[in-house]
Amino acid sequence: MSAVKLDRRDFVRGGMCLCGLCACGGLGSLAFAGDESSKDEKLDPKKLKYCGYTCPEDCKFLQGTLKNDDALKREAFKLWKLEERFGISYDPATAICYGCKAPGKPEGEVVSRCDVRACAQEKKVDCCIECGELEACDKDLWRRFPKFKEQVIAAQKRYQAQA
Repeated sequence: MSAVKLDRRDFVRGGMCLCGLCACGGLGSLAFAGDESSKDEKLDPKKLKYCGYTCPEDCKFLQGTLKNDDALKREAFKLWKLEERFGISYDPATAICYGCKAPGKPEGEVVSRCDVRACAQEKKVDCCIECGELEACDKDLWRRFPKFKEQVIAAQKRYQAQA
């Protein structure tokens, strides 16, 4: 089974702001659930984000955070509609994202509000592909992006077949 790509424009258009999924950079396809791996290479949940996504290096939130670039962070904040979605005003101290698995780094507004991340941490799994309840899961991310959920479920099946 080859890796499946989700159209970035559709993903961003959907408001990809809820859990540190940095879909804010450039054009192209999103990487998730082991896209960087060949079909024969074993998926490693530790290398994936909790939802199975792989954040692009050109993510405006990530780059804005790493470079302490207020303009990039503001752009991502607006693009992801964080004020409308969560009722929060832009604050450069909390408008940060190091990713959802950045040990020792502060959590920004996006990461701290991710229900998928909170669930995975509670269940002590490295990635949703390890969770036996994924297909029935009704977290906000999956409701908002059902195609993405289908692709993560497909990656889960690949992961289970490799075990």
